[in-house]
Amino acid sequence: MLETAERGARWREWMASAQRGDALAYERLLEDLLPFVRGLVRARIGDDPNAEDVMQEVLLSIHTARHTFQAGRDLEPWVRTIARNAVIDAVRRRARQRARVADVEAADLPEDPRSRASAEAEPLPRSLERALATLPPVQREAVMLLKVEGLSVLEAAQRARTTPGALKLRAHRGYRALRDLLGREPA
Repeated sequence: MLETAERGARWREWMASAQRGDALAYERLLEDLLPFVRGLVRARIGDDPNAEDVMQEVLLSIHTARHTFQAGRDLEPWVRTIARNAVIDAVRRRARQRARVADVEAADLPEDPRSRASAEAEPLPRSLERALATLPPVQREAVMLLKVEGLSVLEAAQRARTTPGALKLRAHRGYRALRDLLGREPA
């Protein structure tokens, strides 16, 4: 209890000095807050790989809002509130990302589903083969995995050893290049 009270007094003093422009006091405050913030974040989201990112968001929020802290007040509840809000934002952001990936995967399903074996057995039109050959390798791979092999974005990203977002970008650029190339070629 005494240790917590001493820590609170130390944090208040450093924050007041930091608000007056003392860079050394601000550095000491952030260094002392770091393990506390890490503990708050990890207590809420565990060993999530994004925990360090959330912790950095908390420290950035403290930095951005430090001028709003009222001198003489207890710093710990203020920091706890910032950490809680950052964790909530991170959880919501992850839920939105998962929903977007699921939407994209559902949208990528072919309207007339065929087995991969029959899709592979059908030869590609010669003009499409020539156009695909002109694409950069990563774009060609993305188009082939998604449209020729019929993989989901997630499966294709895993096969290409990249993220779903990066794979979608490669595929989009490939589709655009193919439209341009095939639009100029004679039928």
